[in-house]
Amino acid sequence: MNRYLGVGCSVAVAAAILFPAVAYADVSPPAAGVPCSAELAGAMTLLPDERTYVRCEQQSGPVHEWAQVQVPFEPNDSWLSYGPAITLHGQGMRNPNLTSGAWIATPQDSETTCRTMQTTVVEAGVLAEPQSTEGEEGQPLTVQMQPRLFYVELAGNCLWVKQ
Repeated sequence: MNRYLGVGCSVAVAAAILFPAVAYADVSPPAAGVPCSAELAGAMTLLPDERTYVRCEQQSGPVHEWAQVQVPFEPNDSWLSYGPAITLHGQGMRNPNLTSGAWIATPQDSETTCRTMQTTVVEAGVLAEPQSTEGEEGQPLTVQMQPRLFYVELAGNCLWVKQ
């Protein structure tokens, strides 16, 4: 088990082992003000700066675009990971980004594999070892986001929706 202070290094090492480096050249990260598909309406993501959250929102007529979301916000039930892992907070932290329960990740292309690495709170100041889940290439992945989820890494070009 890890203490909060040392968990960052352990998680980074675990991520490197569990999620080997993969090139994501074909997937452009979303950006505020950039169009998004109507199928992503309501979905949020974390931009590469790891501080800015955006949501796919309808603008005028059928046009949808990524709009910046002010922090803190209510937990969202739909998230887009666009290749490299995005790290979100669960209910084991204040101001969670998502809630525990059953989620389905749908690859956005036939070559994508959806993956998670979850870290939960065991007790005050103690985190469990990260647990990973990986789907099959091009296939949806059903995953249970754990109670007391401290944070989760969502990876792959996937749309994650709470069931």
